[in-house]
Amino acid sequence: MTGRPHQTLAGQVAIVTGGGKGLGRAFALDLAAAGAAVVVNNRNRVPHEDGRSAADHVVDEIVAAGGRAVADHGDAADPSTGETLVQTALDTYGRLDIVVTSAAINNPQMFHKTTAENFAQVMTTNVIGTAMVTSAAMRVMREAGHGRIIMVASTAGLHGEPTVSAYAASKGAVIALGRTAAVEGARRGVLTNVLLPYATTQMTAGGMDPRHTATMDAALVAPVVTALADPTSNVNGQVIVAAGTGLRVADSVQHATVRLPDALTPAALDDLLTLSRSGTSHTYDHAHEAFLDFAADLTPPAERT
Repeated sequence: MTGRPHQTLAGQVAIVTGGGKGLGRAFALDLAAAGAAVVVNNRNRVPHEDGRSAADHVVDEIVAAGGRAVADHGDAADPSTGETLVQTALDTYGRLDIVVTSAAINNPQMFHKTTAENFAQVMTTNVIGTAMVTSAAMRVMREAGHGRIIMVASTAGLHGEPTVSAYAASKGAVIALGRTAAVEGARRGVLTNVLLPYATTQMTAGGMDPRHTATMDAALVAPVVTALADPTSNVNGQVIVAAGTGLRVADSVQHATVRLPDALTPAALDDLLTLSRSGTSHTYDHAHEAFLDFAADLTPPAERT
């Protein structure tokens, strides 16, 4: 492969779900350019004119450039796909070092019109699909004592997004899942981070402002994934927003603790929220740490140890 001074991922093996197009394709190509062998997963829903799938064509691109890759056509929504992907990596290349979960769907509906079927379909692909692939991979990685997992979510999961309640809920779940996996895996050398990309893809093409499409090439986000996948990276538990030539780190923040009055009115509640927000902000590695800090704030000074 060309385009890099060093193949920083030489000898590494990666799985990329949703790797046949859009962001997933960009991730697979960049990982391969860095030297990784890639299992390119994309469900074979609509074969191309030659009868082959999007994943097959990405594999062709990687191999033509001198890299190593194999296609997988499993549906991320199928819980068995994760085990199959991991086994394919082990059978083909003898190891597994990197997982990037990029497979996702979005079926827009106004929340008051949403159906159980629509919500379940989105959640199954985006949450269960992500969870089952990474769970299967983490078992292998923990035993090996090393691994890098990058879960792809969305800022819709941070802030919400009108008309895509199921998608936003699913991506919020992925963010929480990634932060949990990061805490669980760290002691075994398995690091997990969550990427929230903006990019012009098949999913976003209809809604992207034309002024931004040229600067939001999916390939510009891919190096962030490759850097997180590097075995020398120590980044863990981070939520990273990336697009074009920039990135931001995003945190879940709790503000200052304030005391409830004996009688709480709506006006008093509004004042308390403003007072809390004006105080010191805190971030936590996990929910129990947040609870302990909150409980300490409520403990009278004489009772603190």
